[in-house]
Amino acid sequence: MSSEVVYIDGAGTIMGRLASVIAKMLLQGKKVYVFNAEKILISGNRRSVIEEWKQKLEITSIVNPVHTPKHYRRPDRIFRRVVRGMLPFRKPKGRTAFKNLIVYHGLPEEFKNVSLYKPEEAIARGFPTDYIMLGELARELGWKGDVN
Repeated sequence: MSSEVVYIDGAGTIMGRLASVIAKMLLQGKKVYVFNAEKILISGNRRSVIEEWKQKLEITSIVNPVHTPKHYRRPDRIFRRVVRGMLPFRKPKGRTAFKNLIVYHGLPEEFKNVSLYKPEEAIARGFPTDYIMLGELARELGWKGDVN
């Protein structure tokens, strides 16, 4: 297992493609930092993407609210959950891999001097048609933070 650290800039990348690349890195034993989570793009029609995510918010448990799934609204938390879905999270290797993922909203001051990597296969082509930023989706879902 390598303990390599990878710093990724999420701005202008497609969420699903970026998440799959990161999941592979995590399973290889790398520690991954993702910055600018609010600028990650979701492909699809803006209205249909928002409606689909709002329908997910309505999923609850009839029996007991304790059993209701968590519905994240912050962009960094939403992206972490997407990556978690691409890992074997119920197995020990998936849990340890998921613990090596750190996602930030924006770029913190202590990481200003770090060179950021942007996976070539995750970069969006044809921007800005049929994309919505994760930060904009989070605002629609009720996130109170700012979208740059």
